[in-house]
Amino acid sequence: MKTSIATVSLSGDLSDKLQAIAAAGFDGIEIFETDFVAFDASPREVGAMVRDHGLEISLFQPFRDFEGMPGEARARAFERAERKFDLMGELGANLVLVCSNVSPEALGGIDRAAADFRELGERAAARGIRVGYEALAWGRHVNDHRDAWEVVRRADHANVGLILDSFHTLARKIDPETIRRIPADRIFFVQLADAPRIDMDLLYWSRHFRNMPGQGDLDVTGFMRAVAATGYDGTLSLEIFNDQFRGASTRSIAVDGRRSLIALADRVRREEPASALSLPEMPDRVPVQGVEFVEFATEAAEAEGLARMLSGLGFRRSGRHVSKSVELWTQGAIHLVVNTETEGFAHASYVLHGTNVCDMGLRVEDAGAVLERARALGADMFEQPLAPGQLAIPAIRGLSGSVLHFIDERSDLSRVWEIEFEREAGEDRGVGLVEIDHVAQSMRYEEMLTWLLFYTTIFETAKTPMVDVVDPAGLVRSQAIESPDGAFRVTLNGAENARTLAGHFLAESFGSSVQHIAFRTDDIFATAEALAANGFETLEISPNYYADLGARLGLAPELVARLKAAHILYDRDEAGEYFQLYSRTWGEGFFFEILERRGGYKGYGAVNAPFRIAAQKRGMRPAGMPKV
Repeated sequence: MKTSIATVSLSGDLSDKLQAIAAAGFDGIEIFETDFVAFDASPREVGAMVRDHGLEISLFQPFRDFEGMPGEARARAFERAERKFDLMGELGANLVLVCSNVSPEALGGIDRAAADFRELGERAAARGIRVGYEALAWGRHVNDHRDAWEVVRRADHANVGLILDSFHTLARKIDPETIRRIPADRIFFVQLADAPRIDMDLLYWSRHFRNMPGQGDLDVTGFMRAVAATGYDGTLSLEIFNDQFRGASTRSIAVDGRRSLIALADRVRREEPASALSLPEMPDRVPVQGVEFVEFATEAAEAEGLARMLSGLGFRRSGRHVSKSVELWTQGAIHLVVNTETEGFAHASYVLHGTNVCDMGLRVEDAGAVLERARALGADMFEQPLAPGQLAIPAIRGLSGSVLHFIDERSDLSRVWEIEFEREAGEDRGVGLVEIDHVAQSMRYEEMLTWLLFYTTIFETAKTPMVDVVDPAGLVRSQAIESPDGAFRVTLNGAENARTLAGHFLAESFGSSVQHIAFRTDDIFATAEALAANGFETLEISPNYYADLGARLGLAPELVARLKAAHILYDRDEAGEYFQLYSRTWGEGFFFEILERRGGYKGYGAVNAPFRIAAQKRGMRPAGMPKV
């Protein structure tokens, strides 16, 4: 299996795109004609540039409005084709995409179209060129891959084949299972794109909202399973029209693209017994059993304020690292690490972001398998010199340069707290926190799809529907990534401007990622009482919220009174209830959440976000709080 990407999918000029595509590990490119025309180099020079980057021209496109044209328009269509063939010869390209006709002059008829393609195939064969026919979802007469296949079948020419595109099939809700009946040798090329489900004009949807497989809502896996069942093992290519991608990092989008293709092919190979896709072996997505630890990078003075906060939350310092300036704070199954080293990765993170979460450790079944899969999917590996007594824990880079470490039960990794730390006795002032429920990461909105793909392709997780979090200064898009059993949850929050709480946090912390950590308790009211006894100040919620809550949900006055007294927010759905309270914010917007889930509630209390954010903005930078 070879991988390719259309140049139209990336930002920059053609040279920028070629460099990023090659660095990401693609085998080839689709040259979109606009990119070539806008570039200041001859066809021969462009072809040489492509090959100098170790790439091939997998496809040249598009050739429009060809089949079914009447009279003089038909003659002109063949003249245009000959000029296109001349250009391809100089580029060194041997496959051209012909998309179904959208011209109002075009005449219908499968036999008429087949005759045109038979003649085009003859002309192409004389040049050593193959012609691929694609059904556009908005084609005038042909807008279904089944009709396009019938045209190719009746054309009956070795140099004329079918090009399949997942968007054009799935956008029109055509059953992809019909692809299984097409002979593999008649499929010349396969283009892949996903998209969010939006009810809009097909052309506009296609030109602005496509994204990588796995980032949207279309059944690209089902489409690809049907393709693989034919025995196809040719090039898989991405053709992505997306406004955000056109303004994003060329390198980042290229890496995302290849990651999406490799992950998709791997999944299809596992699900489709008849698949002929040739792909290097890699472990399957690895289940995450939970968050083993969260590490803060800070310095000595600010660590004192952090220690007071953690003590108020019921954590106690239970250990010191055997050779580093690192403390361990624990409660229930929660491990928080406070790193005040003056060199190394954590210190560099502090210098850049201030006090921040620089590292998360995840409990997994097989740490080595995670590392192997992550490497195959193009993730950046992380290593640093080991201090005395320190374990070599597998790790990769995460959001904003942070790190993800992996702990399993297969080796001494599970004994990290015994091996690396000298344990300390101390008074247990726990408030009933039992585990980390979820971690919330903030990012620029245009980065969300990248990190969604990162989590869902490496780990056994799935995405939930995106929700709009209403901040008084604008919208923040939020999407959760969850393991099947809920043991691992990350919420991705995309800020569109710096005036929102999430956007302000990003701007003022120079891109720090983790904005809040949510701890779970089994009894939110008992925890609230214990927090008050510890002198911990929770976020004060407007009394108006509770008056509205009681009326809106018909809650008992006694329950509303208890919620109000403890500043606890409430939500419920058909499956259960959700209780949440918050710390005050640190510095520019970092905070803790404490929650209780009852029944089968699986959400995150998004309905309460506007009231929580308004309260946080009122209380930003309270006196005596450390700058984070």
